[in-house]
Parts: sequence; C-alpha cells; structure tokens
Amino acid sequence: MRQPASTNQRVVLVTGPSGAGRSTAIDSLEDFGFESIDNIPLSLIPRLIDGVGPLLRPLALGIDVRNRDFSATGLLDLYHLLGERPGIAVDLLYIDCSAEVLTRRYSETRRRHPLAPDASPSSGIARELELLGDVRSRADILIDTSDLTVHDLRREMKGWFGQTTGQRMAVSLHSFSFKRGTPPGLDTTYDVRFLRNPHWDPSLRAMTGLDEAVASYVAADPRHAGLVSRVADYLLFVLPAYVEEGKAHFSVGFGCTGGQHRSVAVTQTMAATLAHAGWQVSIRHRELERRGLSAADARQTDKAGRLGQ
Repeated sequence: MRQPASTNQRVVLVTGPSGAGRSTAIDSLEDFGFESIDNIPLSLIPRLIDGVGPLLRPLALGIDVRNRDFSATGLLDLYHLLGERPGIAVDLLYIDCSAEVLTRRYSETRRRHPLAPDASPSSGIARELELLGDVRSRADILIDTSDLTVHDLRREMKGWFGQTTGQRMAVSLHSFSFKRGTPPGLDTTYDVRFLRNPHWDPSLRAMTGLDEAVASYVAADPRHAGLVSRVADYLLFVLPAYVEEGKAHFSVGFGCTGGQHRSVAVTQTMAATLAHAGWQVSIRHRELERRGLSAADARQTDKAGRLGQ
C-alpha cells in the first residue's frame, strides 16, 4: 500500500537537451525549497538516497547526457526503480526545446555543444535529441521552452512545484493513435473513436485537433458534451483522492484512430476544464509530436524574448 503523502520523499529527476533551460529549472526548484544536485552520475543516485537517511526536503537531481555513465536506458531504469520503492514519490521532468531554437541559442552565445565540441552545434543537438528520445516520451512533466523566456520558465516551474514545497500532484493528458499502441504509464484511458471523424471531411483532413475548425466539428457531435462532462466529473472526483494517497503524478490518455483530430481536440478541451478547476495540467500529443507539432502550436500569444542558455 502506498504510504501517505506526508511520509513520501519527493524526488524530481530533471533532464533535457543542453541549452533548453535545465539549469534554470533546477535553480527554480532550489528556490522552492528543494535540495538540488546538478550533473550527478546515475550510479550515485541510489547510494545518495539510501546513505543519508530520511531527507528533510524534497530532492531535485539534474541529469546530464555528458555524465560518464549516462544512458537513456539507465535513466529510465533508475526512474522505475525509485518509483517502486515505498516512501518515494518520483517525477521525471523533461525540459524540452525545438532543434531550431537550440541552434539559434548556441549561435547567439557562440558556445560549443558538449556532444560536438569540434563540429557545428546542430550536429550535437541532433545527436542529443535522438539520445533523449525515449526519456522524453516517458516524462511525467514536459515543459517546452521554445517560446519561453527565463521568467516564463520560472513561472511554469512555480505552477508545478512552487506550492507546499513541491507536493502538488502532476496531471498529464495524452492524445494518441490506437494504431501505434497505448502510451506506457497511463493511469486511465478513454477511447473517443465513437465521435464523428473529421478525417472524412476533405476540408478538415489535413488539419489537427489544435485547429478551431476541427475542434468545433468534434464538439458539434451530440455525444461530445456528455463525454466531456462525465470524464471531467470522474477526474475531479478521483484526483483529490490520489493526492491524499501520495501519488506524485496522474496520466490520462485519449485515443482515436489516427491521433490527429478527435483525441487531440478532446484532450485540449479536458485540459482547459481541469485547469479551470485549479489543476496544473501538461499536454502531450504523441502523434503530432512525431510530425514536429505540439500543444504549444495552439498558443495565440506572442511572447517577447527567448529563454537564455
């Protein structure tokens, strides 16, 4: 049985590509009361947690691909190992950024990329993003800094970790295609293939659920309102109970045939509903991410400035 939240040791593993803002994220966690250690080898983390006895503060550990024993498999194995330990509540936080923006940041600062010190930064960036692909797909919380300033990222971090010294539960919503299988780690899954499919409307086929025309088309299905209402009622009922149980994160999946239209639109609607109720929600659109798109593409605001190194 999971121990009560008050006895759980919070551990946040922070990783992501170089230049995305991982150091800023770790500094923010330290400001929120975490004990933070950056660039720690994976092999030392179990001994760190076992060797010092109960920690008085939540722990933030920065994981860098430059560490001598780093591997994506090793990091995910560690994540699962910690998650199975009684009294440990672990989150995998991935600070993301597009390759284009990372290349621009390295160009502006004239820094060498750690994985390509004697070549162009773009080659190192491509290598690092490929290396971290599996880690990114398994992250509990993903923050894309492509359009964020340093201050924006700190606000994002505060939303996730700033209250009650990092004890807020992370809620993530995922859209996906059943043809590619269900994403691992979901706590509950909803099949929305019964809603009418925009794919059969030639004017909507090339669009996604992030487009207003597609969202309106899906919402016009008479069954849509009942689906949203019932799912929202269920989630708003169980989420506080999982917080009391000490659960660190809760993942919800919405699947359709192609993962492009209905599941995306319903995920966006449900995220807005939960956010309005006061929950901090992250969004993952798996099939759109495969095409280089994300929930960030739905933003209408024009942010000034960009996140620094």
